[in-house]
Amino acid sequence: MTGAPATTAPLLSVKNLRVHFPIKSDSMWPWSPARTLKAVDGVSFELRAGETLGIVGESGCGKSTLARALINLVPMADGDVVWHGDAMRNASPAAWQAKRKSVQMIFQDPLASLDPRMTVSQIIGEPLRTHYPELSTKEHNERVLAMMLRVGLTEQQINRYPHEFSGGQCQRIGIARALILKPQVVICDEPVSALDVSIQAQIINLLKELQAEMGLALVFIAHDLAVVKHISQRIMVMYLGKAMELASKHALYDTPLHPYTQALLSAIPVPDPRKERAKNLALLQGDLPSPMSPPSGCVFRTRCPKAEAVCSGDIPALRQVASQTQVACVLA
Repeated sequence: MTGAPATTAPLLSVKNLRVHFPIKSDSMWPWSPARTLKAVDGVSFELRAGETLGIVGESGCGKSTLARALINLVPMADGDVVWHGDAMRNASPAAWQAKRKSVQMIFQDPLASLDPRMTVSQIIGEPLRTHYPELSTKEHNERVLAMMLRVGLTEQQINRYPHEFSGGQCQRIGIARALILKPQVVICDEPVSALDVSIQAQIINLLKELQAEMGLALVFIAHDLAVVKHISQRIMVMYLGKAMELASKHALYDTPLHPYTQALLSAIPVPDPRKERAKNLALLQGDLPSPMSPPSGCVFRTRCPKAEAVCSGDIPALRQVASQTQVACVLA
């Protein structure tokens, strides 16, 4: 499936989004100033109908926080999220409630995201009870059963509880719950990271089928760069709360421009042992800096093998350097 044409108006437009958390000082002095953890620090991108945007990066880079901020599960400190042309920065709870008919989320841990006290029918049908209370019991049950069958569950499982299912089956329940409202956009927060490899492939293929069938736009967050390449049209690389590179998948995998992207791609294992041994690894030095005290200038410069004095100056903005590539690096 190809991405939507560039002329299509975006379903989602994220503008300079920041999510900051105040951290109380652990000092014994009560007047010690509080510090700020900059989980997401100035991220911008767009998402169009039928497109999949992959988001990758190390643990702690802000991917999941960004996903939650998109649907107001965590408050944004600055910037804006524009859904279908509506700016949501100061939107009321009722406005967000209305938006969630067309924007849903699939969570990372399939079992933890399901209420253990509810049956499968109750879990999948809960969004219908919230947004379409006028449905009759028959219509409600028919929609729930149809969605169960579509994601690979059976009618005999409709009254079972989450603990009776495998991890892959629980994720299918989560997918059914997200799609029961027929949304336009689904945010997938590492939906396969807790599953076995064989089950991962089944869930990814299911998501691709549903995307083609329902015309969904996806924000797909993952650690596995091979999985992201398989499902995405464009990919954003994050590091310490910032976007380092945003490009089409072919541009990013064939000619990565940011040193951090190059390091991530060099770590992808090659099935051929001889090629794997001969591969030139771009290993990163040092530890990931604290988001409470990020380096000046480019946040990646303390681990970058190509860093120069100019990198400690102004924070590089994400800029267009090719027709399908934006990069936040003064040396690119």
